[in-house]
Amino acid sequence: MEYIEVEQKFRLLGPSGELKDRLTALGATPGRAGRQVDTYYNAPHRDFLDGDVVSEWLRVRVEDGAASVNFKRFHPIASPVKTHCDEYESTVSDAEAVRRLLASLDFAELTVVDKTREEWHVDGIAVAFDTVAGLGDFVEFEFKGDAETVEQATARLDAFIAALGVGLGDRIRLGYPHLTLGLE
Repeated sequence: MEYIEVEQKFRLLGPSGELKDRLTALGATPGRAGRQVDTYYNAPHRDFLDGDVVSEWLRVRVEDGAASVNFKRFHPIASPVKTHCDEYESTVSDAEAVRRLLASLDFAELTVVDKTREEWHVDGIAVAFDTVAGLGDFVEFEFKGDAETVEQATARLDAFIAALGVGLGDRIRLGYPHLTLGLE
């Protein structure tokens, strides 16, 4: 399922220790925590914020000296509850050049999401522990394994989360830019 992202996000209500202990017991391997600064842009030819439901984002990410540009289109387009998204991402060698390019083309900066992320991996699932400036602590589960359909990937993700047997906070069905912009 190249170029398709299936994930679920939860707001953590307390310390992440119990969840990390459970992941460790399952053989998960933690990555090094790093800072991600994501700048989101609005397009001059199509207002991403127009309409009742925001279904598209354009982002430039800077992380540990590396950078990428990313576009996501969430599905179903008009539904407030999204199941997955098309995701197109590529590394870039010069984030400032991309920012200037977008500004020259009249793309407008919408918001910046500044977060610390620690990502764990197990059984084709990436588990990201995020501390987002101004928003708090979250955990994201993203399917990274092999599946033929979004429904298969979602079912495997649901089963993995349920099998953890750990209480999570409320499920968040919006992205961090939605939350920073107050689009809840």
